Amino acid sequence: MIIGTAGHIDHGKTSLIKRLTGRDTDRLPEEIKRGISIELGYAYVPVGGHDVLGFVDVPGHEKFIHTMLAGVTGIDFALLVVAADDGVMPQTDEHLDILMLLGIDAGAIALTKIDAVPHERIDQVQRQLTDRVQASAAQHWPVFPVSSITGAGVDALQAHLLQVAALHGARTGNGHFRMAADRSFTLPGIGTVVTGTVHAGAIRVGASVTVGPMTQGSLTARVRSIHAQDRASDAGIAGQRCALNLVGLEKSQVERGMWVQAQALSNMAERFDATVTLSTRVSKSLANSAMVHLHHGTAEAMARVAVLDATRVEPGESRLVSLKLDRPLAICCGDRFVIRDASAQRTLGGGAVLDVTPLGSPTRRGRRAPARLHLLQALRDGAPAAALRAWLDREPVPLARLASNWNLRDEEVRELIDASGAHLTAGFVLSREYWQRLRNELVSAVGVAHQREPEMPGVEQQRLRRMVAPALHADVFAAVVDELLSESLLKRRGAFLALPSHTAELGKDQRVRWERVKPLLQDRKFEPPRVRDIARETGIAEIEVRHLLKTVARVGDVMLVAQDHFFLTTAVADLADIAGSVAERHGVARAAEFRDQIGTGRKLAIQILEFFDKVGYTSRVRDDHLVRRANPWRA
Repeated sequence: MIIGTAGHIDHGKTSLIKRLTGRDTDRLPEEIKRGISIELGYAYVPVGGHDVLGFVDVPGHEKFIHTMLAGVTGIDFALLVVAADDGVMPQTDEHLDILMLLGIDAGAIALTKIDAVPHERIDQVQRQLTDRVQASAAQHWPVFPVSSITGAGVDALQAHLLQVAALHGARTGNGHFRMAADRSFTLPGIGTVVTGTVHAGAIRVGASVTVGPMTQGSLTARVRSIHAQDRASDAGIAGQRCALNLVGLEKSQVERGMWVQAQALSNMAERFDATVTLSTRVSKSLANSAMVHLHHGTAEAMARVAVLDATRVEPGESRLVSLKLDRPLAICCGDRFVIRDASAQRTLGGGAVLDVTPLGSPTRRGRRAPARLHLLQALRDGAPAAALRAWLDREPVPLARLASNWNLRDEEVRELIDASGAHLTAGFVLSREYWQRLRNELVSAVGVAHQREPEMPGVEQQRLRRMVAPALHADVFAAVVDELLSESLLKRRGAFLALPSHTAELGKDQRVRWERVKPLLQDRKFEPPRVRDIARETGIAEIEVRHLLKTVARVGDVMLVAQDHFFLTTAVADLADIAGSVAERHGVARAAEFRDQIGTGRKLAIQILEFFDKVGYTSRVRDDHLVRRANPWRA
């Protein structure tokens, strides 16, 4: 278990930690000289067996709130320290607010310096504390009057901490490894060491990790050794403070605010949607488009707030918001954060991440649409499986985005998909209702197309996608089509999709024209007239003849063999037979003999053989043509 201190400057946080652990967490010369904490301090106490109690001591000065925020991220238990002589002070209030905004509900209050005040003052401050923590999780925290000078009350506090630690148990190792880096240094003969609190997952010696974000993405390093809770270990897990000896990067490349993460996790983002609660201690509402200072993990960034379900956030209210960052952060759903004003002088509120927009994704439209707000409410209020169902009711979700957003390993993703009753295909997760609805709409759209264009053999797949689901990923659409084809609910005709019962047929006016044109193609089946000649002989406009023959080609009765040169499909089959006979005698179809057999000029004979090459019946070998397969027009 990790315990983090909180409280006003000079209220005795560091002295109390020293009394509890025997270790002075002030290590910088300036801290020792001035008698105040400036940086984060760390101490550890064995609690029997292999367990270790970790302490993070934070500075109490208002100028170091950003450091305090970096220290309390990921802690399990808060120890709020209040001096009996001063009572509740500004940073007592602000630190307590921060703990509540970060969702740190477990804690205790140490009322220090009781040796310096009368009993009446102790009672007075306890009543003051009772009033302050009302209506918050801290109202259930026990208060321990203590003196770091005399040791009075320290044993009772220590016994309580050990009891809580014994009941606390280890965090689950779910998700990929994530550690918020708060310090880096170099040890002679060892190299770069990065320390932090492990937020999720587990890491073992020898594993590869990424460190970032950086200006140019992230760096990759290998874990040479691990200290977990101040002890050498083969592994580190969620809920522990770890020091990782990393090979492959220098100390200068790592700074507070970065994350050390499993390589499989890709969660860098500049935009996310969240729920935000504004502190009751602020006097003004948070306006739409306000700039704020955002603290996430040990990182800081500027962010612009877009309020989604109102025009502003009033003190004490919780609202849905979208936050646009000025630089990428490594974010997962469920992460807690705190916002302060743009000058980083006052804590405004905090919240939890609901949905993350990956880097490179287009700006989402309709973020205030009722369906989008309903989804965010479900993500806020529901269990993971229910939240996923709500998400999938709105849109298919890329599997990779689901895994990175929620920090899920492969097996955890599969379990969640199964629990939500979802359908996985082509790298996307869809609700089964959405999948079935898509199938029905697709079949229905093909039927409507047949009614509108009976002469067409079907609908081209890309056109069908634009008709039914233009925003749907092409791979998902293709998977739906493949399933419908496998079940014989659709059939494929070349580039077209059709209902099995559909037969292309000409419209009434087109049939009349075709009856005038068809005899010309029949009379000279191996050397039919070109489009312009047909137009001249029939008196039909050339453009209409061309359109008619293209339509008849879709029906399947003619084929475009050369430019503006349409042949009856039956004639193409006969020509293919002749080419095959020539090839049987010579091993290949030669243009000269083929020309003589069909009785046309050399140019047209070559064009016909080149057509056979194009459709795959033959392939060209120098000046000859090798027959590759059986006559496809006789199949």
